[in-house]
Amino acid sequence: MTAEEIRLWQVHLRDERKVSWSAFNIAMCALKFLCREVLEREELIPRLRFMRRERPLPVVPSAEEVFRFLEAVPVLRYRMLLTVAYSCGLRLSEAIRLEARDIDSARMVVHVRRGKGRKDPYVTLSPVLLDLLRAYWKSERPKRLLFPSPLHADRPISVTTIEKCCKRASAAAKLGKRVTVRSLRHAFATHLLERGTSIRVIQILLGHSSVMTTQIYTHVSNEAIAKVVSPLDHLPRHL
Repeated sequence: MTAEEIRLWQVHLRDERKVSWSAFNIAMCALKFLCREVLEREELIPRLRFMRRERPLPVVPSAEEVFRFLEAVPVLRYRMLLTVAYSCGLRLSEAIRLEARDIDSARMVVHVRRGKGRKDPYVTLSPVLLDLLRAYWKSERPKRLLFPSPLHADRPISVTTIEKCCKRASAAAKLGKRVTVRSLRHAFATHLLERGTSIRVIQILLGHSSVMTTQIYTHVSNEAIAKVVSPLDHLPRHL
């Protein structure tokens, strides 16, 4: 077996059999084992190439669609939770566990506890959101948790409840797309990017360990693409 034969087989798997990335990589692992343990051909292993998983671009609702979606949520507690998730770019697991003490109006930040990776970051607190939270608190009078379960005040709203709420609101708003807490988080990042916020700042706000994860939003920002000036525009006018 030669390196060229390995290359041709890889091309065959990819272009003719059109195997998935996972099947392709399993085949490469098997071939790696064959080369190392059976044939004792270590020099062939560096020629093995693994296929990267293709990640679909996230579905991002526009600012108008986010407004229509939130307006379609009839229950104040659920609407406020989703508004906080969008305004702060939170994951659902982070939003449902927010406590009243996490809202720091003096420094205009929100303390996100028990975030992914055991991080406890601070995110920006919008003045508009602060006003909405104050009105919500006067109406609902939550104690420890901002968004407690209707049945148990010491427990957060269940994930399933919010997921069902998002499904109903998406249908009621007639958006033609499913809006979830995850897509609200995508919208938070994309809308910030469209308004000129640094990708590094967005990375910190989202709690991404690598900026490479955050850079996916550069592919879905229509505003950023529309603002790019073609090099043709800088050519002499007499052309």
